[in-house]
Amino acid sequence: MKFQPTADKNSIKINFVQGSLNRFDGKELSISYGDKKPLTRRKFVLFTRKVVAVAKQNRIKSIAVDFKDLKSLAPKDFSDAEVAKVSAISFVMAGYEHNTYKRTPKDGFASVDVVCLPNISKEGIEGAKIGHWTGEEVNAARELANTPGGDLTPKQFSALAKKILKGPGTKVTVLSRKEMEKLGMGGVVGIGKGSDNEPQFVIAEYWGASKTQKPVVLVGKGVTFDSGGLNLKPGDHMYEMHMDMSGGAAVLHTVVLAAKLKLKANVIALIPTVENMPGQNAVRPGDMLKSMSGRYIEVLNTDAEGRVILSDGITYAKKFNPAVVVDVATLTGAVLGALGLQASGVMSNDQKLEDMLRQLGEESGDYVWPFPLWEEYEDMTKGLFGDVPNISTDGNSRYGGVIAGGMFLREFAKDLDCPWAHIDMASRMTSHPAEFLAKGAVGAPVRLLLALVEAYAK
Repeated sequence: MKFQPTADKNSIKINFVQGSLNRFDGKELSISYGDKKPLTRRKFVLFTRKVVAVAKQNRIKSIAVDFKDLKSLAPKDFSDAEVAKVSAISFVMAGYEHNTYKRTPKDGFASVDVVCLPNISKEGIEGAKIGHWTGEEVNAARELANTPGGDLTPKQFSALAKKILKGPGTKVTVLSRKEMEKLGMGGVVGIGKGSDNEPQFVIAEYWGASKTQKPVVLVGKGVTFDSGGLNLKPGDHMYEMHMDMSGGAAVLHTVVLAAKLKLKANVIALIPTVENMPGQNAVRPGDMLKSMSGRYIEVLNTDAEGRVILSDGITYAKKFNPAVVVDVATLTGAVLGALGLQASGVMSNDQKLEDMLRQLGEESGDYVWPFPLWEEYEDMTKGLFGDVPNISTDGNSRYGGVIAGGMFLREFAKDLDCPWAHIDMASRMTSHPAEFLAKGAVGAPVRLLLALVEAYAK
């Protein structure tokens, strides 16, 4: 998608009209915004996505949206830069579809290729540039998550990380199975044993500030395909499990975006990357995996593998003396039951960090909602024969499933000397039908993580 400040002769003018009906007369496209304006922040995000979605439905390639009209619909406290940034992100995200494995139709795919923003200010132009780049990296995370597991093994994931993270201050290191064994990463190595595809541990770094500034460390779950292991998932639950590396995709592209924007910040993504498969060497229920922290993880269910590999990622984060550690994972199906498809779950050992993530979630559009990590839940993390079980042993593993995942990771976060938070984004792995986005991966929470990195920048 290309942005430009002036309309061209092929552009269809977009009008914003009150009500609920959209109209296209061949020259102008009228799109309804509802009963009153200005819109709230949330409604403005949805409306600006709707602009591109409706244009695509009418097979319009180039649109002209008067910036003054956009600003009249935006919340009153939005600056020109904010209006342009939010709009550009929405336009780019709404324009994406996963067509990689489709033959191109004779008349091409429906797409909006050019967005013209007449009457945009200089401040707005800068905001649109940032929004354009942000939307592109969100879409890149979506494309990565949408890639079938057969075309994205752990080694292919790590090779891609090396390819896409370039530029001053960047570095990508990949640890092999043997290197992880030497470091004592029994969680990652153990989960990866069931697959012929070797596990990898990806370390993606961007240093845009002084090395004296402590980095933000993001740990992303990178399960490139999750069969459930020996506790095999039912067939209808195994579909879409190539997207079980969405957390890894999000943290990787957050680092890429921080580098592109040349933020005065330091950020590191740690991505334990495995296939969870039921091979003859696969981890068994009842096995003990010695994590990098020295704790023995008692495997009670092989389909609770994400938290096991994240435990080694959290421990490895200590090497960087971080300012904050946030792990991101499609961790539990339970979070869908709790929150639907509208928000990710968040848990933290630091109230200020939890509050910050909630606020940044509202501002970025990657919404999160908190769950407790009270001491009353600590029975969930008491193993029968090992230090920590990978599912709850408090009597019924179905109760408090979101919290059980967070409580497990909290055990390893206790070793950190900084605030920690866990984002369970399984509920935001795929798009909601009413948010004007294509089916498939949604790219959460790249926008939230970028906002967090910016908050820690100096």
